[in-house]
Amino acid sequence: MTPNHQIRRWHVVADADALEAAATSRILKAAHAAIARAGAFHLVLAGGGTPRRIYRALSRHTADWPNWHIYFGDERCLPPDDAERNSRMAADAWLDHVPIPPTQIHPIPAELGPVATATAYTQLLAGLGDFDLVLLGLGEDGHTASLFPGHPWGTDADAPAALPVFAAPKPPPERVSLSAQRLSASREVLFLVSGQGKLPAVVAWHGGAVLPAAAIVPTAGVDVMLDFALPQG
Repeated sequence: MTPNHQIRRWHVVADADALEAAATSRILKAAHAAIARAGAFHLVLAGGGTPRRIYRALSRHTADWPNWHIYFGDERCLPPDDAERNSRMAADAWLDHVPIPPTQIHPIPAELGPVATATAYTQLLAGLGDFDLVLLGLGEDGHTASLFPGHPWGTDADAPAALPVFAAPKPPPERVSLSAQRLSASREVLFLVSGQGKLPAVVAWHGGAVLPAAAIVPTAGVDVMLDFALPQG
């Protein structure tokens, strides 16, 4: 698929604090709607500093936590308790502080290595329909999750749910990522983009460049939340 297939809605907020508040509200509203509709909320988490702030904010809220189900968009092939693991960050910031049943939190077992982990997570997701909400970030090179330029993105209809990643341009080189196809299978997709360092990637994406972020093509389109303004023209 190409960026032309991606419907994008841009939401500019004043600063990082406003992004935190707006994203937290958006997640809680999505959870409320999903639980009212189907009795469960299936959420995919992103890694990084911006999501960490949002997860800390979520830990201070009251929600119907027993009906939340947590998945991860990507993971680094490191030991489970390594501070650089997305699952460890989310646990420290949020998940260890709210009563989501442990059986409903599904970390990517990346300590198994890229190939075995991708197979295991694909099997885990095999019986699950669309996610309710996928959270994603944006790298300065346009990557999202651990889908990097010059690497497979898993855009084909028959792509597996999870992909092994080798020789990633950011350390560690071995990772596992949900494929673009599986990330696109969601009622809502929300990109969280903070900091002027991301501006060139946003400009390229906005202009139609073929970037990994542009390969996420849910039927309803994607929402991009920014704490800086898009350039005019």
